[in-house]
Amino acid sequence: MKIKKVSVLLAVLVLILSCATNPFTGKQTMALVPNSQLFPTAFAQYDQFLTDNKVIKGTADAAMVTRVGQKIAVAAERWLNANGHVGYLKDYKWEYNLVDDKTVNAWCMPGGKIVVYTGILPIAKGEAGLAAILGHEVAHALANHGQQRMSAGMIQQGLAVAGNIAIKDEKSRNAFNQYYGVGSQVGVMLPFSRSHETEADSIGIILMAIAGYNPDEAAELWKRMSAQSGGQAPPEILSTHPSNQSRIANLTALAPKAKEEARKFGVTSFKN
Repeated sequence: MKIKKVSVLLAVLVLILSCATNPFTGKQTMALVPNSQLFPTAFAQYDQFLTDNKVIKGTADAAMVTRVGQKIAVAAERWLNANGHVGYLKDYKWEYNLVDDKTVNAWCMPGGKIVVYTGILPIAKGEAGLAAILGHEVAHALANHGQQRMSAGMIQQGLAVAGNIAIKDEKSRNAFNQYYGVGSQVGVMLPFSRSHETEADSIGIILMAIAGYNPDEAAELWKRMSAQSGGQAPPEILSTHPSNQSRIANLTALAPKAKEEARKFGVTSFKN
């Protein structure tokens, strides 16, 4: 019994010591894998992806992706410096690549490695729409969402193993595995993922505004995304992302606040 208690206390201590406060959200976040380990792995995976896929170089669209991405990164650094977080980005290595793929998607790996698929550009409809996309992706990196997802996955897996060790009866153990798998996914992991998407929207819309892009375009982008999907989406409770309508409502409400934040940095006019 004493050993079990000590083990629990040690586990709690590890969780406490492995938390970090994120400057953008002000929240304590899980960091079981430090960025010093996570970033090099992510950079290597990113380089391998670029090797295995068709990267578009030397076109107007490729130049736009780099240009807008760099403006968003500069906006992030300005915000961090102004809020007392000088040097926060020292280990980030921003890189933006346009990849020839019809998939309507863009993504960011930990440490600032971003890919935009050509399939999303028609929906972006120019720089402001692209700024909304890249602001969101940059925000994922800034909020260390990849690190948090990995940490949460480790805890989810660890609890599953602990449950299987603790439950000796095979029938009860099988029931635990069935209910734990569904319950932890629907009740914990999916809401966790949706909260990250909402955070990235909230941070990204501020960054695009500071970068000089009209934050009203973020909601317009998601209206186009919703139209493109034809309403085909799983129920929000079973999705990793909030519903399109939830995002549109949230971004519409956030746009005036983003403009107000941008004015603190001398940005009073915004590009559509």
